[in-house]
Amino acid sequence: MKNIRKTAKFFLKLILGFIGFLLIYILSAFLLPKIPVNSDVTADGKTIQVYILSNGVHTDIVLPVKNDLYDWSQKVKFENTIAKDSTAQLVAFGWGDKGFYLETPTWDDLKFSTAFKAASGLSTSAIHTTFYKSLKENAQCKRLLISESEYMKLVGFITNSFKQDSDNFLKIETDAVYGKNDAFYEAKGSYSLFHTCNTWTNNALKAADQKAALWTPTDIGILNHYTK
Repeated sequence: MKNIRKTAKFFLKLILGFIGFLLIYILSAFLLPKIPVNSDVTADGKTIQVYILSNGVHTDIVLPVKNDLYDWSQKVKFENTIAKDSTAQLVAFGWGDKGFYLETPTWDDLKFSTAFKAASGLSTSAIHTTFYKSLKENAQCKRLLISESEYMKLVGFITNSFKQDSDNFLKIETDAVYGKNDAFYEAKGSYSLFHTCNTWTNNALKAADQKAALWTPTDIGILNHYTK
């Protein structure tokens, strides 16, 4: 009987601890994104256009394919893509869980093992790159004007997120691409509840001295700092 009571108390504490963790996480995910970083940033005298692009859940940072400061086409190369012609003006970078990217084309394909590894930080990560001809600014696509020094800080953050062999990004050979204008690359770090794809984007903005949240796991936590 004593063993049963001990076991029951153990599981009760475990359940209460889990509930407490969820409440703290939800509260943090609600409050911390409201705390601004670099809130006094202005676009005065800045000429380089970059974008924050959201699909409603996940965010990408979008940069010029090349300019006088950096040429991404020398690093991110696709076959049979608009990147091979001059109409590809922009390249998007999105960091995330490798299992989600490659094994979960739709939510119906989500496996418990994939979700568990992603939430716990036990899996590896990847960077999804996509070429665009142009983007139109809207509620899910925010345009920023930044300086040359800020741009190079952003370039440095993104390039440092790739795993590299010598000076080359490590491309993932897979059929799990979303179209002929995108590709996946091996990335540093692990996805978790505390470091999501949007946390990475938010950290990229911080690194470039742009408006950002103190911390956020969601796209809304970023976009709310760019409402007019």
